[in-house]
Amino acid sequence: MLAAIPFRALAAAAAATLLLAACTQEQQNKLGRGIQNWTGTNGVIEVYAGEKLVRRWLQVDKVSTAMGTSDNAPRAYRFGYGVLDENLNFTVDPGEKKVYFEVSDYSTYVFFESPR
Repeated sequence: MLAAIPFRALAAAAAATLLLAACTQEQQNKLGRGIQNWTGTNGVIEVYAGEKLVRRWLQVDKVSTAMGTSDNAPRAYRFGYGVLDENLNFTVDPGEKKVYFEVSDYSTYVFFESPR
């Protein structure tokens, strides 16, 4: 009976690999985004005014597109929750708290996974 367990696990892994290989790149991206939405991302969002960094949020799980209540149309801003890095030192310092934020589509911003 114990010998069947590794074979089943191996067969399941092989089936998952074949299934993923059969997916298009877009389907693989959607799957990856779905997993990240569930597990979260240690993201960073930075907002710039010209070439100058003016705001940074750390520990951002995800940035979502706002949708209209009655028309269900996408709104011209993104929102999320993150720790406001008030002194822009890339570290969560005492007193810096997790806050709600909104960033306009017309802003220059970058969202990336934290390198730390």
